Amino acid sequence: MLALELVVVLGAALVLGHVIGNRLRIAPPIVLLAGGVLLGFVPALREVPLPPEAVLLLFLPALLYWESLTTSLREIRSNLRAIVLMSTVLVIATAGAVAAVGHALGLPWGAAWVLGAAVAPTDATATGVLARALPRRTVTTLRAESLVNDGTALVLYGLAAGITVGAEHFTLPHVSALFLLSYAVGALAGVLVALAGVRVRARLADPLLGNVALLLIPYTAFLLAEAVHASGVLAVVVCGLIMSQAGPRVASAETRRQATAFWSLATFALNGSLFVLVGLQAQNAVRSLTSTGIAKAALAVLVVSAVVVGVRFAFLFTSPYVIRVLDRRPQQRARRAGARMRVVSATAGFRGAVSLAVALSVPRTLDSGAPFPERDLIICVTCGVIAVTLVTQGLLLPVVVRWARLPRDTDVEAERHLARTLAAEEALAALPEVAAGLGTAPEVLERTRREYETHLAVLRAGHGDGDGEDEMALTYNRHYGELRLAMIAHKRATVLRLRDERRIDDTVLRQIQAHLDIEEVRLTGRESAE
Repeated sequence: MLALELVVVLGAALVLGHVIGNRLRIAPPIVLLAGGVLLGFVPALREVPLPPEAVLLLFLPALLYWESLTTSLREIRSNLRAIVLMSTVLVIATAGAVAAVGHALGLPWGAAWVLGAAVAPTDATATGVLARALPRRTVTTLRAESLVNDGTALVLYGLAAGITVGAEHFTLPHVSALFLLSYAVGALAGVLVALAGVRVRARLADPLLGNVALLLIPYTAFLLAEAVHASGVLAVVVCGLIMSQAGPRVASAETRRQATAFWSLATFALNGSLFVLVGLQAQNAVRSLTSTGIAKAALAVLVVSAVVVGVRFAFLFTSPYVIRVLDRRPQQRARRAGARMRVVSATAGFRGAVSLAVALSVPRTLDSGAPFPERDLIICVTCGVIAVTLVTQGLLLPVVVRWARLPRDTDVEAERHLARTLAAEEALAALPEVAAGLGTAPEVLERTRREYETHLAVLRAGHGDGDGEDEMALTYNRHYGELRLAMIAHKRATVLRLRDERRIDDTVLRQIQAHLDIEEVRLTGRESAE
């Protein structure tokens, strides 16, 4: 019964958190995190465990897959060097710095490295929510970094925990083999699942079956990689990037609309629930702390948080200058980011679900039977660092963005206008030949030609490169849209009245209303830009 109650509580917290966050102009993840901490005061919810497998196997594959599907592969290619450095070198440097500080605070070296591996990676879901208003290049780099760096952190964690427990040994060839297995085999697993997924989706004409297959893809990629001890996270990311390129060619329009609606809702619910559960687990971690006092744990949280942020700032303000010395190509100079942009990127280094999953995965005992050293402190500090980075950096990021005075990113708008205009122009040019091939009546051909010419005139006028006639077309289009929306409202009222009078069935109502809704969405332009 507690599971059902937890579902209701998480749903209510998700709705209230977003309503409160939007009204107070605070990022909803921060409110959800605080709500989770408050829910920890409820005795029944206080005992709810959060198994690391739930985060790694239930939440992460779906969330990472959607992030991969909706990111820009072109921008990843353009910024690949920065992404690779931030997802490997920065993670290792952060883990090492935290390990040194943790050891100075009294942790054994093994436990200190476990803590470092836990808090080193940034969180893809938090970055996607909190940094979405940044320019496309910055957002893509941050999202790609947080998608890939989980694999590095998990290898570091496995090595540190294995050595501490007594199941692993540290040699350079062994460590190199672990990283090679994690990245190369994980990427290969993602490629294989993506290729299979493309073939399966191409053979499924039913939108429902196609989207069930799509739902299985990230979990299959994750499980296949984990079965051979490779990076399931990287497998999901690679699989998602491949599907983002192949998917538009193998799926029907209805399948894509259904998939977008489902994944948008599912990832929204999973993401929000995860923030609530992190807050709930943070309070539970404080209550379960027995190996040390609250004051020492709080000091460790503040120091480790400062180290995590400081290392990120130091890396972003040193590595670009090293690259500039080594690479003086003109294209490299064109992609240089200014100091203000680097401050924004450094501020957006949030920690989240992967860090919590790593901390909760720490073994309870060593091979000798002794308890794992400072396990409760590792979990407590990790939860604290997640909370500190989400709250402080989440509140600070809008202020930093305003201070940075970043130029407005108009590339997406310009490219969207280019695509729509060229698509309309080429369709209009091909219209006579297509109509002849279909045997279309001349009256229908003329009507379609006028509609496309009007549409093209509206596009040109809306972009400021039209003439007086195009401006008239823009006014005509606005009046036409307003009239069509008013007529749709009348149609909907009529259909509802017929249902209420029992002259048509609810099934008929839903079918007609679905068509009216599609037309309304098209006229109001509310469809997702992605």
